[in-house]
Amino acid sequence: MTRSHIPGILAMAAVVVASNILVQFLFGNWLTWGAFTYPIAFLVTDVMNRVYGEGPARRVVLAGFVVGVICSLIGTQIMGEFGPLVTLRIAIGSGLAFLTAQLLDISVFSALREGKWWRAPLASTLVGSSVDTALFFTIAFSGALSWIEPANDVSWADEMLPLLGAGPIAPLWVSLAVADWMVKLSLALVALIPFRVIVNRLTAQPA
Repeated sequence: MTRSHIPGILAMAAVVVASNILVQFLFGNWLTWGAFTYPIAFLVTDVMNRVYGEGPARRVVLAGFVVGVICSLIGTQIMGEFGPLVTLRIAIGSGLAFLTAQLLDISVFSALREGKWWRAPLASTLVGSSVDTALFFTIAFSGALSWIEPANDVSWADEMLPLLGAGPIAPLWVSLAVADWMVKLSLALVALIPFRVIVNRLTAQPA
């Protein structure tokens, strides 16, 4: 691990910690604030992969994962207005989803590395984001997994409502997951701009 990797580690850790906290606060009816911060993690991973390669990208992801888990566990001990700033289920869901999705992102990116510059970051982020959303929301909010943290009341997330207010009846957390996934897909496209700019500046040549 070289000094040049430190910014990537710090950025990754900051994104994970912020998202763990912000995912507990709703933005409108179907989104959490975490939906707007977490996708930055894929941008960090993809930039590291393009500039430094698959190995360094994996090391940054693992380092960010460890730091994020530590900070999340600390957050479980800090009490806010409605309980711990980070619940145990959110910490576990975030950690497992993060590690699985980011490593998958790296694998997909590396497989498409030699294609057009936008193909690898777009495809890897779309695949990783989809897996991340499915894992995180299921672990963090599904009533079927309440045994993970019995003291954490997530009954509000299992309220049966029309999907996104207009579709078939489904638990609230499913609507939150679908809305989160849609935002991630949109941000995957937007992130191509900073990806291109950052990579060009770090390599002084086209991505």
